[in-house]
Amino acid sequence: MEGDSATLNTGVQTNQQDRVRWYYNDVRIAQINRDQSKICTDVQCNEGTERFRDRLKLDHQTGSLTITNTTDTDSGVYKLKISSGSSDSGKIFSVSVHGVSAAEREVKRKEGESVTLYTGVINNTNYFITWYFNDTLIAEITGDQSKICTDVQCKERFRDRLKLDHQTGSLTITNTRNTDSGEYTLLINSSRFSIIRNFSVSVTGEFHLIIQCIFH
Repeated sequence: MEGDSATLNTGVQTNQQDRVRWYYNDVRIAQINRDQSKICTDVQCNEGTERFRDRLKLDHQTGSLTITNTTDTDSGVYKLKISSGSSDSGKIFSVSVHGVSAAEREVKRKEGESVTLYTGVINNTNYFITWYFNDTLIAEITGDQSKICTDVQCKERFRDRLKLDHQTGSLTITNTRNTDSGEYTLLINSSRFSIIRNFSVSVTGEFHLIIQCIFH
């Protein structure tokens, strides 16, 4: 979804014998040289390129590429090429970024009603999904294994009011209260990619609940 941060994983640990190059629709957008003497992203690799300005980050250990504050114009084919000695390897990623409607960005409910924060995942079998509230881990699920925080971990804030959808990993808060207001962060991890999505939840004193996605 627009505004998410997405990481495309190389799946390797790079060393001084490796050269990692990333291409977007066959245009080089990021590179780490073998001795890491030259590390460039976007406009550094392609003078005058504006598409990803200040939104690309390279992991110096793995060469994995992170796209922050994604937009629908980031959709396309990303190619990874790794050179090590006399051998070359690579991966191809197809990235699709979807817009967010006003209804998805802001939803109003009466205090006490349930609200669901959606992952956008259809089947979470291959994903590890974690949820945080104000930087505190509150729920996680992988395959058919799930864990919701204990009362001590959550300081009894969500006692018996958190539910996880085992198919999608979406999080439901039942019987909402004003103390549920705060920042909720969703992390979706797989062997090939990682996604970070942020939600701001506000339960008003006028018995209304407002949910708004905050995109960084």
